[in-house]
Amino acid sequence: MSRSHIPVAVSRRDILRGAANGFGALALQHMLVRDGLAKTKVNPLAPRRVHFPAKAKSVIFLFMVGGPSQIDTFDPKPLLKKHEGKRLPESFGKIVSQFTDGSTPILSSPWRFQRHGQSGMWVSTLFPNIAKHVDDICFVRNFYTESIVHAPAMYQVASGRILMGFPSVGSWVTYGLGSESENLPGYVVMPQPEGTPEGGTPMWSSGFLPAVYQGTLLRPGATPVLHLKPREGVSVERQKARLDLLQKMNEIDTPEWDTELAARISSYELAYRMQAHAPEAVDLSKETEATRQMYGLEDARTREFGTRCLLARRFVERGVRFVQLYHGGGPVSIQWDAHDHLHANHEKMCGMSDGPIAGLLQDLKSRGLLDSTLVIWGSEFGRLPMSQSGNGRDHNPHGFTMWFAGGGIKGGQALGETDEFGLHAIDGWHMRDFHATILHALGLDQHKLWYLHNGRHEKLTDFGGKVIQKAFA
Repeated sequence: MSRSHIPVAVSRRDILRGAANGFGALALQHMLVRDGLAKTKVNPLAPRRVHFPAKAKSVIFLFMVGGPSQIDTFDPKPLLKKHEGKRLPESFGKIVSQFTDGSTPILSSPWRFQRHGQSGMWVSTLFPNIAKHVDDICFVRNFYTESIVHAPAMYQVASGRILMGFPSVGSWVTYGLGSESENLPGYVVMPQPEGTPEGGTPMWSSGFLPAVYQGTLLRPGATPVLHLKPREGVSVERQKARLDLLQKMNEIDTPEWDTELAARISSYELAYRMQAHAPEAVDLSKETEATRQMYGLEDARTREFGTRCLLARRFVERGVRFVQLYHGGGPVSIQWDAHDHLHANHEKMCGMSDGPIAGLLQDLKSRGLLDSTLVIWGSEFGRLPMSQSGNGRDHNPHGFTMWFAGGGIKGGQALGETDEFGLHAIDGWHMRDFHATILHALGLDQHKLWYLHNGRHEKLTDFGGKVIQKAFA
């Protein structure tokens, strides 16, 4: 008779635990510890070795929600002015976008482009402050995604797939490297106060990775982390005793496959440590007046985003591995999604973010943190060169710009290109390549960073991406 495929419901350890009020299990545990065979508690966020030497140790990803226009920011196309009001040449074929079909007239950029820095990089007048840092920035002008809709395109930037349910890049990085901070989350997410991106929480999900690697959402405002103070009348010692008891009880019957419970246990322990350390990490009162001005905290227009940029610096300074910072979210009026009134939309969104981002780069560099921090600026897609509603632009996933700074990146260069109208990427870089480049900057081999899921060695880059080698110094 063949053996049943149904697993045994009661193990030998269950019998020992239940027999004689558990004294059998106690004896077994003693012998295992004595012989060095008992499992010791391992911190899933403990720092891990890199696969090869690298400069970057942490990441700050500045995600511009909604899709900034590449041809109005970092990818100048003077031919647009010459063809203003005309149809795109038929040689471009059928244009795929969400609301337009390519039959609308070409719309030139309302902003001027100028060269900046010793490298002479082109930047539009929308970003006068970021323009001062082009010698530290590597612009990559030929990225592309595969969806014309916000959420699937966001998932692809976040996880490499257009479907939700896969681990985000921040989760993979934290899984691969752990965290250098014992008292703060390894992966921090700071959304726009008005709301999250269309993609929602799957954008910072751990997917099939253990739940402990999911991004920790910080709330906007004066109290980014709730309930940091113990309840009145509850001493620190009493809290610690409760936590120790809970830990012992959970260790008795927590199966190895229950990562949700393991993550909950780790979160309790981290929350306890955060009570002592997180208030200091989010307290900006001791920052100098010069620093506050650098981030635009004294200006009502830049105060909110500047505060989150400053918090991002404070977090990586304290060992947080990955900071995901969203600019835009919630109502369309607070996004880069300029289907109409492009001029008003981009003037507002750039006005909110230009100064704080420049301040972040300047501050990181002055503190010696830029070398070890990879800063990324990007979005889910760009915008079309044709008009929508006469004064806006539809989604363009076919070719758009992202940029990198710090973390071993060679600044003062622009890699890749789009066609003469800024529509299609030429020899474009896929999101697999984008993620392979991020991992490479951190000393992680994309093919060695895997997780066994449903019998398959799953990777962030799936079957592999190409590292943008020229981006590195």
